[in-house]
Amino acid sequence: MGEGVQKAGLPAVSRYYESSGCIPLDELIGGGYPKKMITQIYGEPGGGKSTFCLIAAVSVLKAGKCVVYVDTESFSVDRFTQIAGSQAEELSERFYLYEAADFDQQASMIQDAGHILSTRDTGLIVIDSATGLYRTELEHGQDSLQRLSRQIVVLLGYAKRYDIPILLTNQVYMDPARNDFAPLGGTSLFHLSKVILRIDRMEGIRRVKIVKHHALPEGSSLNFSMVHEGIQVSGIPDQTDPTQDP
Repeated sequence: MGEGVQKAGLPAVSRYYESSGCIPLDELIGGGYPKKMITQIYGEPGGGKSTFCLIAAVSVLKAGKCVVYVDTESFSVDRFTQIAGSQAEELSERFYLYEAADFDQQASMIQDAGHILSTRDTGLIVIDSATGLYRTELEHGQDSLQRLSRQIVVLLGYAKRYDIPILLTNQVYMDPARNDFAPLGGTSLFHLSKVILRIDRMEGIRRVKIVKHHALPEGSSLNFSMVHEGIQVSGIPDQTDPTQDP
C-alpha cells in the first residue's frame, strides 16, 4: 500500500497525509498531518505553534489547494509573508482567513467554513488557537466545555467528509498536581485529537514531541529553532520549507 510519490522540490504526495511543510517533522509523525483526523499542537506562549500552522498552510497552498484559517491570536501578515516568500500575494488568493473576536464568533466561523469546503478544493483547516477565546468563557464551567466540544465535533465532521486534516493549537494551564503545564479542553479535546504534539522552550532551542499518536509510540521528538523562513531543525538546515522558491 503506497504512501505516495515524491515530486522534485515538493513533499511526497500521499493519500493519507498532508505534509506539515517540514520534511523532518513529516518523518517524525509518520508522513505528515493525517487526513480525516485532528492534530493538536500545544505549548507555552511564544513556542512556535502559530509558525507550525503557517508552514503547513503555505505547503498546502503551494500544492494548489485552498486553506481555511480561523485565527484568534492576532494573525501576523508579516510572518505569513516571511514563510510564503515571493509567492505570498499569489498564495493569499486561496487563503481564507477568519479572525474571531469572541467564542460565539469562533463557532459561527467554523460553521461558515462549510461553504468554502463544499465549493473549493481545500486541503487543510487551521484553528489557531482553538482555546484562546474559550479561556475567557471558563467562568461558565461545563457549558463552555460543551460548546468547545461541539465546535471540535463539527471540525472532525469536515475532516472525514472532505478527506482533509484539521490542525489546531491549544493553550495551556499550570497543573499544580504535576507541577507542569497541561493543555486546555479537558478529556474531550484529548480524545478527539488523534495526534498531539507538545512544544517546549528550552535554553537556546525548542523541542516538539509526540504526546499521542494514533499509529506511533509517544515520546519521539526533534529539536528546532525559529528562523525567518519558519523553523530549522537542529542539524538539518534548509528542510523547513521544501516548496520554497529557489
